[in-house]
Amino acid sequence: MKYLALALCLIGMSASAQTLVATRTVRANTVLAPADLTIVSKQTSGALSALKEAVGQETRVVLYAGRPIKPGQLGAPALVNRNDVVTLVFRTGGLAIVTEGRALGRGGLDDSIQVMNLASRSIVEGQITAAATVSVRSKSGK
Repeated sequence: MKYLALALCLIGMSASAQTLVATRTVRANTVLAPADLTIVSKQTSGALSALKEAVGQETRVVLYAGRPIKPGQLGAPALVNRNDVVTLVFRTGGLAIVTEGRALGRGGLDDSIQVMNLASRSIVEGQITAAATVSVRSKSGK
């Protein structure tokens, strides 16, 4: 590897790595746009290196201007926010029960959150399957 970098330098090419950084301070829970990001010629272990890896993703933490962005700091955009009224769907065998619930957490596709059933006031855990829809499984996992 050392010889490859030396050979590239000798023929006028540079062997520089790229790192994705924020152009400004971005608050948590913000969906990233191309204007929020830039690429710098610097290698940072574990950091993202391409715009396409981050554009459209949602920040899980505050991103500071000029600092490298790591994969764990981003995730899929939230489909359900805390206190949203959601559709609760319980399926078992050929039976489906649908009711309304209030989200007690926030999450994106396939995330598990707790939801309060508005009819019974009981709290259940389910998986977000679509915008404002949470699927609940029986306790036996079937």
